[in-house]
Amino acid sequence: MERKTIFITGASRGVGLEIAKRFAREGANIAIVAKTTEPHPKLKGTLWTARDEILAAGANEVMAIPCDIRDLNALKLAIEECGKKFGKIDALINNASSVYLLKTAELPEKRYDLMHEVIVRASLFATQYALPFLQKSANPHILNIAPKPDLKPKWFKNHTAYTLCKFSSGMMVTGLSAELKEYNIAVNALWPATLLDTAAVQNLLGGEAAVQKSRKPQIMADAAYYILNKKSSEYTGNHCLDEDIIKESGANLESYSVIQGAELITDLYVERVN
Repeated sequence: MERKTIFITGASRGVGLEIAKRFAREGANIAIVAKTTEPHPKLKGTLWTARDEILAAGANEVMAIPCDIRDLNALKLAIEECGKKFGKIDALINNASSVYLLKTAELPEKRYDLMHEVIVRASLFATQYALPFLQKSANPHILNIAPKPDLKPKWFKNHTAYTLCKFSSGMMVTGLSAELKEYNIAVNALWPATLLDTAAVQNLLGGEAAVQKSRKPQIMADAAYYILNKKSSEYTGNHCLDEDIIKESGANLESYSVIQGAELITDLYVERVN
């Protein structure tokens, strides 16, 4: 079986790293970009520890490229290096994010710029740069880690800027799926239905108490794996919740809870949890 080549932004920890390790189990070639190259006091893992974990999980090859994806020239070079080395890119996963849940009156300009450049600008141009290599894949996919846009005021009122960026990423899926359909390149979004045990939850969204009512990030990895193995010409333009994809796959949803049987906290931009 031909090896897949997966390119993931922001994969030094959390969901991005788990997706990389899920594809590594199938012997894929993995390229990851991240800006954390030295240990951070509050954030677990670096680009290099991620590379080692992905290799240990079974990847054929891992390209770990230091890159601040706000630097579009560096991002373009990283994608081209991956595409040329492996001859194609089967999946581009726009995972990198930045979170500042601030009201407009409290928002520094540089924080908005960071969120927009990472979540929106880099994802759009990563798509542009990856297109020549995606077109060489037999089953090409783009996956944004983004919610389905929903114009209810409650999603905006406490953090309009963050919501603008995340919904822009979701809208990108709608646009690009139509734009790239002629090339049979699938473009979909994936979002967690509940909080996940990640650094963002630990540091920003409730700490250990919230983690105990969260799911393991592996649920996103398994859901992404399931989506990216669908036929790209038939499955595109979808805004998916991880738990819906896991149910469709037939896997045991309860196994992903950090604490079995715990009452889970619904994630932002999600109306319900089945």
